[in-house]
Amino acid sequence: MQASPKPYRVLGIDPGLRVTGYAVVSFARGEPQIVEAGAVESDQKLPMPERIGQIHAALAEIIAELKPDFAAVENLYAHYKHPRTSILMGHARGVLLLACSQAGLAVHNLAATRIKKAITGNGHASKLQIQRSVKTLFNLAELPKPPDVADALAIAICAGRNARLR
Repeated sequence: MQASPKPYRVLGIDPGLRVTGYAVVSFARGEPQIVEAGAVESDQKLPMPERIGQIHAALAEIIAELKPDFAAVENLYAHYKHPRTSILMGHARGVLLLACSQAGLAVHNLAATRIKKAITGNGHASKLQIQRSVKTLFNLAELPKPPDVADALAIAICAGRNARLR
């Protein structure tokens, strides 16, 4: 008789300076289950160091409370038309990676197209398509909002399924 795989929790993170989506998904027998999902919002009126401090503190608290086994984050891509956006996003991503490192969590980096393809079948899916797919996958009553939460759930699902295959 084959033993069932050990359950594990994945923290999916959709980094953002204004809104960071997060989701902890449990993988045990059968389908993934949402442990908790939400958004961390920084105060746009504060100076940058304080904003990224807010993001770091919130994620550190989430990690301590929900105890994921590893984390997954969407890769950061720079678009030549919007270099400032990429730089600002890098600040948020950096403190998120720091919080994971300080907690001893391994972090898996995933390409956005890979996540979208795994969740919707289309590597160039829209935010709304991701929301609809996540709603269906978890049999939710309504679309996850803001879209950053749906993205974090998609990241966690993709990383969790990949881990299960290993």
